[in-house]
Amino acid sequence: MKLDCIESFPNYLRKSIFFFILALTFGYFSGFKFIVHTTDLNAQGISENYTGNEYDESANVLKFKRSEGEMLTTIHTHVLSFSLIFFCLGALLVTVPINIKLKYFLMVEPFVSTILTFGGIWLLWLGYDWVKYIVMVSGILITLSFTLSAVIIAYYCLKKEH
Repeated sequence: MKLDCIESFPNYLRKSIFFFILALTFGYFSGFKFIVHTTDLNAQGISENYTGNEYDESANVLKFKRSEGEMLTTIHTHVLSFSLIFFCLGALLVTVPINIKLKYFLMVEPFVSTILTFGGIWLLWLGYDWVKYIVMVSGILITLSFTLSAVIIAYYCLKKEH
């Protein structure tokens, strides 16, 4: 069995990888739905989610600044899990026949954006409010990279071997 091209993997292995990608995508986008719910996908919502809005009289939902323990737990668990998720996706991307520059980008970018996103969240919590824009852009890049990687891998898992 040749393991350098996903198309040459046995059918059972490709199907197993496909369902792994499907489950991973379900988990990722359930987390994304939570982000939509807690931040409204805007810079102010991101800031309020971590630093609170208890001094904003116009706020519809009262939020308090997260504790240091909550922040450390959130950052720790997300950085570790994102690192493993994107390592697995990268290992699978190695086996798909796509443009090498796209492959490299999809294998490296999520790690950079993970550091920028969660490092930015920490800085935001410390009071550097302008970092919310970096968090937003890097979060968009993570989601785009995840989605494109998952779609590419799923496509080659379902594609018939030539």
